[in-house]
Amino acid sequence: MKTEILEARTDTAAGLANIERAAACIRAGGLVVFPTETVYGLGADGTRAETAEKIYKAKGRPSDNPLIIHIADPQDAALYAETNALYDRLAEAFMPGPLTVVMQAKDSVPMTTRGGLSTVAVRCPAHPVANLLIRKAGVCIAAPSANLSGKPSPTDAMQVAEDMTGRVDIILDDGSADFGLESTIVKIENEGSLTLLRPGRITPEELEAAAHVPLAISDAVTDRLKEGEAAPSPGMKYRHYAPAAPVTLLDGTVEQCIAYIGSIGEEKIGIIAYDDDVALYQSAFPNAKIYAFGKKEDELSQAHLLFALLRRADKDALVHIYAPLPRKSGIGLALYNRMIRAASHHILHL
Repeated sequence: MKTEILEARTDTAAGLANIERAAACIRAGGLVVFPTETVYGLGADGTRAETAEKIYKAKGRPSDNPLIIHIADPQDAALYAETNALYDRLAEAFMPGPLTVVMQAKDSVPMTTRGGLSTVAVRCPAHPVANLLIRKAGVCIAAPSANLSGKPSPTDAMQVAEDMTGRVDIILDDGSADFGLESTIVKIENEGSLTLLRPGRITPEELEAAAHVPLAISDAVTDRLKEGEAAPSPGMKYRHYAPAAPVTLLDGTVEQCIAYIGSIGEEKIGIIAYDDDVALYQSAFPNAKIYAFGKKEDELSQAHLLFALLRRADKDALVHIYAPLPRKSGIGLALYNRMIRAASHHILHL
């Protein structure tokens, strides 16, 4: 398959024409990668089983891992899911934006798109290119992140091209994604309850304040899925977002981390470090690759950098990567969720 990389902007004639081309490709059953405010998505017509199968094949993704459908307007969710007053409150507070809501599906969404589940995950992206693409396509767009299955999600078009050249028809390029981690996912269990399945830019505290109902947090946000348990949303598999080298998360002071890493005596290691700690790690391990992760308190910067750093570490052909263990609140919970999966839950408390 020949893959075209096209500039996508909503404020130029050329960019608009490229978005029109991509929408026509979606309608014709093709695969289009497009930017969102979270990460880049690999999109196809969400109402056709055969196009969902193309997505799974392009990613090398198991077909029991459900896809998110993307809509242009929050009210369009009613075409594909059983919405209710709780959905309306969430939509009013956070849509368009980086929120995905899991609800009971309507027959308009094929079982293939849903990963064999009775539910469907719905998101209304705020990114102008993504939103216009959906409008022009005239259908919901099913789209997971545009990476090979298990690898870190792409936050710019060049990262997409590394994984998807020859696998998709068009890559729409609009620079770097704003946030850098995938959307927050919640499931509406009934009119009175809400469960967080995947943390993201919209925090648990913000969700509970807007929903006016208690928010439960799925065990799979911080722990492994139970044996034989189906993944109710994307990003819940045991090893995900992972570089080739094993990742270990270290919970301790920088001095404790340096002592531990030094005791192992490995060659060709990488260390993801907060900006304030970079010089200490460079002094202790002059031959290591040190990746600056932003200031310790700046979790938005860390979210923006994480996947790009993991991809860069892959190119450096390391034997082991060490990284700090994030906190479990606010944006930190989203970082914790991605990093424990990148590390296959390998955490050392020093």
